[in-house]
Amino acid sequence: MSMSLSASSLIIPAHVCLFMIMTTTSIAQFVLDTNGEPVEGDKGYFIRPVITNNGGRFTLVNRNGSCPLHVGLENTHFPQHSLAVKFTPFSPHHDFDDVRLNQDLRVTFQASPSCEQSTEWRLGEITRTGRRLIATGRDDDTVGSYGNFFRIIETRIADMYNIQWCPTEVCPNCRFECGTIGTLLENEKILLALDGSPLPIFFEKE
Repeated sequence: MSMSLSASSLIIPAHVCLFMIMTTTSIAQFVLDTNGEPVEGDKGYFIRPVITNNGGRFTLVNRNGSCPLHVGLENTHFPQHSLAVKFTPFSPHHDFDDVRLNQDLRVTFQASPSCEQSTEWRLGEITRTGRRLIATGRDDDTVGSYGNFFRIIETRIADMYNIQWCPTEVCPNCRFECGTIGTLLENEKILLALDGSPLPIFFEKE
């Protein structure tokens, strides 16, 4: 027996449509890990590049034998341990633990390095090629104390992300020269820096 649907039978009540739209929007705002679960602010996560020939998971890198340490990728030529990070959202108005897209947050390695400094990410120095490195430690007023805030943004592929420095939630009226994190090979060490090709990443729960 065949069955046909009339146009009237496909009409969805307005309140159901609104609920569906709100639910879809809410889900889309969450950052998801490799298990498809929302990334939580009180949990540790490894950050891994989507393209594995870009190096291994994120870790601390000693750039030139002195402090501060920088953020980079594991490198087979210089064996290192990958480190988990935790995310701390900036906004005091958020009443949830899940990390969301386009939200200013602090990123901190769960480690006790030899340098007596914070392992929190910050915008670092500019290289001779004009790229801005990602270092660790508290911002020293190089960009008005906003250097410790990053945000996770979507790529065109589902569940793959980029990390960006653009703290507009911290300072809505500021005009920043925003940038997305990519890699920089220097003396066989893989550092992270802005102003190059963006590095797509995944989040793996610790």
